[in-house]
Amino acid sequence: RLFDPHRLDVGLAIVDARADEAALWAQFSDGHDESFAFDLLAAAVDPVDGTPEPEPWDATMGRPPSHDWRDLSVDDDALCAALHDFLRLGTVVVRDSPTEPGTVLAIAERFGFVRETNFGRSFDVRSVPNSNDLAYRTVALGPHTDNPYRDPVPGIQLLHCLVNETTGGLSSLVDALAVTDRLRADDPTGFDLLASVAVRFRFRDDDTDLVATRPIVDLDHRGRVHGLQYSPRMDQVPLMSTADTRAYQRARSRLAELLNDPAYQIVFRLDPGEAVVFSNERVLHGRTEFDLNEGHRHLQGCYIDHDGPASRYRVLMRGRPGGGG
Repeated sequence: RLFDPHRLDVGLAIVDARADEAALWAQFSDGHDESFAFDLLAAAVDPVDGTPEPEPWDATMGRPPSHDWRDLSVDDDALCAALHDFLRLGTVVVRDSPTEPGTVLAIAERFGFVRETNFGRSFDVRSVPNSNDLAYRTVALGPHTDNPYRDPVPGIQLLHCLVNETTGGLSSLVDALAVTDRLRADDPTGFDLLASVAVRFRFRDDDTDLVATRPIVDLDHRGRVHGLQYSPRMDQVPLMSTADTRAYQRARSRLAELLNDPAYQIVFRLDPGEAVVFSNERVLHGRTEFDLNEGHRHLQGCYIDHDGPASRYRVLMRGRPGGGG
């Protein structure tokens, strides 16, 4: 664009127009004329971003779609298929990858760009005595969003299994889109409160003090649910009227019930060489309790942002049937 849009005359008007099978021609009051392809006009009326529409899912999905690392690491068609599933469902499993430390970064870089945090480019998930992060203990973890205290929140998380010798420690996932559809139907007033009242999230240790304030339900520009900022062990709800506080608590309790309802959760074992990739805000994750006396459990994780997979999918779809130009 070589001009500043604010310089356009606010009184500009169309003085003549006609159409053929492919385009609309218009003449403007300043003497300029232009032809507009109908597909461009349609996109302006109902904008699309060139990625698959999200498809809500529940426990009947069984397990995320699985894609072979040996294929998608070198074959763009295989990568495109994995990205398509991820963008639809918010999660995929990458199988048959090496069980060497650092592999999670190679997988992440095939999908997008690694986001470094105070934990580094990657982090290890294994039991650490007396850790202030429950992920590093052996206790069960309910569905949650990682790092809601960051600004912005990490968009996508990868967890790659190096060792899993325990019978517990099963991974669980739940789709925020399916759960919030139900919540919105059951309690529209409570849903609106969760989407409008900003709560405070904070994480502190010896070297870090991170704070962010945002609603639990995150809506996109169309008012559709993008995801959840849900981490009930670290949120602080602001002071409200008695009526609003009670309505908010009812909605938050109902949300927790739905997130923990087996009808919405998928629970599966992540085996060595498998990595689960999931949208951190759309797909909440957890795990069952495990016993270190049974053996070792070691995962490596990292984060990437949403724009990487979306961009790579659009580029790979150029020139393909159904893809952009």
